[in-house]
Amino acid sequence: MRRTLSLVAALLALLTLAACGGAPTTPGRAVATATAVPTYVEVPDLGISSTLIDLHLGPSRELEAPPLDDPGQAGWYADGVRPGDLGPAVIAAHVNAHGTPGLFVDLHTLSPGALVHVRRADDSVITFRVTNVERFPKAEFPTARVYGDLDHPGLRLITCGGEYDPAERRYLDNWVAFAEMV
Repeated sequence: MRRTLSLVAALLALLTLAACGGAPTTPGRAVATATAVPTYVEVPDLGISSTLIDLHLGPSRELEAPPLDDPGQAGWYADGVRPGDLGPAVIAAHVNAHGTPGLFVDLHTLSPGALVHVRRADDSVITFRVTNVERFPKAEFPTARVYGDLDHPGLRLITCGGEYDPAERRYLDNWVAFAEMV
C-alpha cells in the first residue's frame, strides 16, 4: 500500500491548476476506497463555503479548474485522495476570474489553527486544522511537500497568487494551505 501511495504521490507531484497557467501533468488514480466523496467545503475564518465539483485532467493533462463563469465554485481532484483518506486531498478554487474575486481570494490570509470542514456524500463532516499557508513560485513549486506521502489524512487548499503575467495570462505563484484532519 505504501508503494502504491508513493507512486500516486510521485504522479500527483506534477499536478497544477490549469486556469493558473499550469504545466502538463500525468497524475495517476488514487487507491480505491470506500470513503464517501466530498460534496461541500467551508472555511469559517474566511466566511466562505462552496459545493464541490469534480475536477479531472483536461486534454493538456492539467487539472481542470472550476468554471471561470462561477468564481465562487470550488472543486476537488476527483482522481486523487478523498478527504479523510490517508494522504493529501486537494481542493482548488480561483483567486479571481475575469476581475471578479474568486472563492480563495483571501486564502493567503488564513492563519494556522483555522478550521476547514468538508461534508461528504454520506453526510459525514470531517474537519481539518490549517497548519500553515505558504506562497511558492510556480517555477520552484515544492511538489514532494505538497503532494508527497503522508502518514495521516491531509488537505491542501490551492489557488494562484503573486504577480499576474498578462502576456502569459497566468499568475506566477501558488498559495497552498496545508491542513491535517482533527
